Amino acid sequence: MELIILGDKGDAIEALAAIAKERGITNAAVVSVVGAARSFTVSNMKAGNPREAVLTSGRLAEVAGNGEIRDGVPNIHVTCGLDGGQAVAGHLHAAEVGGPYSLHVYLQQL
Repeated sequence: MELIILGDKGDAIEALAAIAKERGITNAAVVSVVGAARSFTVSNMKAGNPREAVLTSGRLAEVAGNGEIRDGVPNIHVTCGLDGGQAVAGHLHAAEVGGPYSLHVYLQQL
C-alpha cells in the first residue's frame, strides 16, 4: 500500500498522475481518497448523454472516494460533502487543493 499526499496548491488529478509517473506506478487500485478540496469538478451520468452532466463547484468540500490508475491515468469517483449537509457524487475531473486542504490517496499497485 502506498500513500500519496496531494497538498501542494494545484489540481489533485494532475498531481496524482505526475506523482504516480515519478514513482513508476502505471496501474493501481485507488483504495481510498480522503480529505478536503477548495473546489472541484465532477460529472455524473445523464440518461441521453452520459458525459454531459458536469458540475463545477467553487465551494469547499469534504472528499471521499476510490477508483483506479490505469495506464498512468487516474479514474477517481468521489462523494463531495458540502456545507449544509448536501453531497455531490460522480467522476472527479479536478479538485483544487493547497493550504489547509489536501487529499490523501491510498494506492495498491497491480
